[in-house]
Amino acid sequence: MPLDTARIHEVPDDLLAAIDYCYEQGWTDGLPVVPPVVARVEAMLAYEGRPPETIICTHPATTLELSVHAAAVNAVMAGCLPEYFPVIVAAFEAMNEPGFNFHGSTASTGGSAPLLIVSGQYADDIGMNADVNLFGPGNRANATIGRATRLILRNVFQMIPGISDKSTQGNPGKYSFCIAERARGNPWPLLVQEQDYPEGVSSVTCFAGGGFFNVENHGGSTPEQVLGSVADAMANYGCITLGQSVVILSPEHMGIIAGAGWSRRDAQEFLFRHARRPVEGMKSVGKYRDSEYAKQHGPEAHTLIEAGYIHRGHRPEDILITMGGGDAGGHSCFIPSWSRARSSLMQHKPIGVCIDCD
Repeated sequence: MPLDTARIHEVPDDLLAAIDYCYEQGWTDGLPVVPPVVARVEAMLAYEGRPPETIICTHPATTLELSVHAAAVNAVMAGCLPEYFPVIVAAFEAMNEPGFNFHGSTASTGGSAPLLIVSGQYADDIGMNADVNLFGPGNRANATIGRATRLILRNVFQMIPGISDKSTQGNPGKYSFCIAERARGNPWPLLVQEQDYPEGVSSVTCFAGGGFFNVENHGGSTPEQVLGSVADAMANYGCITLGQSVVILSPEHMGIIAGAGWSRRDAQEFLFRHARRPVEGMKSVGKYRDSEYAKQHGPEAHTLIEAGYIHRGHRPEDILITMGGGDAGGHSCFIPSWSRARSSLMQHKPIGVCIDCD
């Protein structure tokens, strides 16, 4: 919506009254929001070169549209600084890609939350946390960028819990789910480098993620031991599906894996090979489906697929692996997809680069 036609809501000249007004309108995630006064919205818009009415994302089921202006309003409400805004814009451009399955990932009973992973120099430029307490509280950029994503889903796309958002139990990532990839001491190429963007460009990767699984292993001293723990978490009967996965290795675990000369590809292939469950076991818990087995074992099946087993994902590339967290502690994590199949695929876009401009 352009600034000259945007709705202006007059409220008493009192901050608490303005916050209460936002609650009354149903514009919050349950927590107080920053009242989106015009000056703050204009400051946010200054970080986007396109007109405020430019549409950056459309909901395929409802046809509701996200304009640059609407994104800026919600970014202010979330507590973002203006320099965070390009990440939010790029994230919704990524989620607008058909492969992401924007409707299913926001409405399903699976409880998906969009996980944003920022890779490259821009994360440092805006002070994002890639270190200690990576997924926890305390960093304004991480917290408010993730929160802006949620507020946009609620206020623009009307994905309202209990009405259009049918998540059975939800997960805390629905408040905020945003991290930076750790570059310091990372022995592997950054995600943005493997995504083939020009040097100096940063990116945001969006993944429709389920709940967070902590993987603790303080005793493992080989890649097989450390990644064996991760693979077991990825393949537990409660969550194993054909969907994609995100694995964030702690620096301590990464040191063991990369120190033995393993590449990202080596780790992906190991996890894909070992994150599996036998068909008989899947049947014993009522999760086996002939159609899923046929998809995974069809004529184009990956060479690591074994007869009689269901693996997580269709191929090693379905597992995104990178490093994040503090130096101390044998704690890594696994984040599953929200769906049984590969019906939602992670997407990435460059930050601050207008991909559809003339």
